[in-house]
Amino acid sequence: MGINNQNHTDISEDRHLQRLSTVAMLGSYPPLRGLSSYCFEIARALADLVNVEFISFKKIYPGFIYPGGGLKNDPTFPSTLHCRLRVKRRLTWYNPFTWLAEGLLTRADLLHAQWWSLPLAVIYACICLAFKMRRKPVVFTVHNVLSHERSKIYATVSRLLFKLGDHFIVHTSANRRQMTTCYLIAPERVSLIPHGSLDFHVQSGTDRESIRSRMGFAPTQRVILLFGAIRPYKGVATALRAFAQVLKKIPQARLLIAGKLWESWTPYQQIIDKFEIGECVKLYLDYIPSGEVHRYFAAADLVVLPYHHFDSQSGVGSTAVSFRKPMIVTNVGGLPELVNDPRLIVPPQDPAALAEAMRVCLEDPHRLKEMSATTETVAAGLSWPPIAKMTYTVYEYVLANKLANFKKASG
Repeated sequence: MGINNQNHTDISEDRHLQRLSTVAMLGSYPPLRGLSSYCFEIARALADLVNVEFISFKKIYPGFIYPGGGLKNDPTFPSTLHCRLRVKRRLTWYNPFTWLAEGLLTRADLLHAQWWSLPLAVIYACICLAFKMRRKPVVFTVHNVLSHERSKIYATVSRLLFKLGDHFIVHTSANRRQMTTCYLIAPERVSLIPHGSLDFHVQSGTDRESIRSRMGFAPTQRVILLFGAIRPYKGVATALRAFAQVLKKIPQARLLIAGKLWESWTPYQQIIDKFEIGECVKLYLDYIPSGEVHRYFAAADLVVLPYHHFDSQSGVGSTAVSFRKPMIVTNVGGLPELVNDPRLIVPPQDPAALAEAMRVCLEDPHRLKEMSATTETVAAGLSWPPIAKMTYTVYEYVLANKLANFKKASG
């Protein structure tokens, strides 16, 4: 069976015959955006155990395919200093020679590809194929088993790309089932390893009241945060309708929506206008730089993730855990794993249920404190050192299987 945090597959006693020295990781790395927050944390944690050659991009997307224009770099990410982590920013989306160079010349025992974005498929296929030609195993962490918008093209392309994979890592039990049912990958080739908390966003010495004041929030107001890219599946309309109900009983409630638009804001503005809640909704409809993320979570009393559908684990949710923020989530994907109280898990697309959960939390400050305290248990399960050890065990397992298959083939 697959390796996961509850059941580690034993490694072959011959594993010492091929010592794991260096891992190549393919993905996006700061100052790029994309999946860089996750890659930043996992690469640093793995570098405590093994040498990591991170293959990143100099130019990751053509601007015309990315919502809102080009994907600009974010210089506010913290710096990376680790003696066993080397980051190479050479890939460009328009130059196949950079893909071949990294695939053929990177010295590593295996490739660990972070897969999440359809426009990168050809680049990933080229680099993965080059590693396979060199008889180097390929491990995929599949962040989106199915696309958030349920694209059939994404599923088809992923199915082709996964033919190059020796082993797969996913973040939720639902993802593991999808890998076996949608892509017909044997269960023993899929491991469940959680998405760690994004602790680098937390900044010591943050003055919460000063931040709230600068944002225009009074000390008595209760701030509900909806954070992250504005996309159809995120449930923004549900949140707005629920908030309108909350305001009737808690006039001091405020809704803070922060994230880059991936769609038209017009339908949401119509909801705001219909319920006449504009004065109580504060909007920051743009990308929030890494160095500014802490301001929004510091200002919040409660974080909501009202997603309509979702299969994986949430970077926003992992960030909320890092800040020990109380959360209300919908019962989709891995979101329920981020809270300890079933009363904080509501059905998707149910404004009344979401409103009631928000009301109960905001009316009782002691309950909010208790909710914050219980996130310590969740945070312990999302700590990066054990996640890195589980990932390292996958590497050993894959290399041991490669050795066993070589012995079998050679008689």
